[in-house]
Amino acid sequence: MNIKITGKDLKVTDSIKEYVEKKLERVQKYFDEELEVAVTIKKQRELQIAEIRVNTNIDIYKAVTEHKDLYASIDKDIDILEGQIRKTKAKKEKQIRQDTIKDKESAISKNETEIENEILKTSYYEMKPMAPEDAKIKLEEENNLFFTFVNIETNKVNVLFKLKDGKNYGLIEPEL
Repeated sequence: MNIKITGKDLKVTDSIKEYVEKKLERVQKYFDEELEVAVTIKKQRELQIAEIRVNTNIDIYKAVTEHKDLYASIDKDIDILEGQIRKTKAKKEKQIRQDTIKDKESAISKNETEIENEILKTSYYEMKPMAPEDAKIKLEEENNLFFTFVNIETNKVNVLFKLKDGKNYGLIEPEL
């Protein structure tokens, strides 16, 4: 972090420099890149004014406060800058999330328009004769929406499925 401290009508002491550098560490933690920071301190009548400008590669953050105590003014500036940075970062993250959702939706809509009314997947499995109660247990184990089996009692292909209530089951059995 490159810090330039300028004093107008006020001498910049080593303790002020150290204090500013220490406080600016709170701002640096939000960035991976090198920051350019310009700090101007000045005195107007009995008020101490601190102006801090933080330049990143993308954004510029600025805070100006006045207080009777210079250190309190610097603290206020740091609080303001942190708030600005958090707000900007939150906006950017939200925008990125919205952009990725839009990209996914457009990709889905492209896929939907390209392929229609086609069988896209075929699954093969062995059907064993079993009772509907056994099929219910198998359906739960595999955590599927339906299960096809040969009913041991009727020797016909049946489909067992979970009803929308999530507690009960339906059984499809062909009539021949």
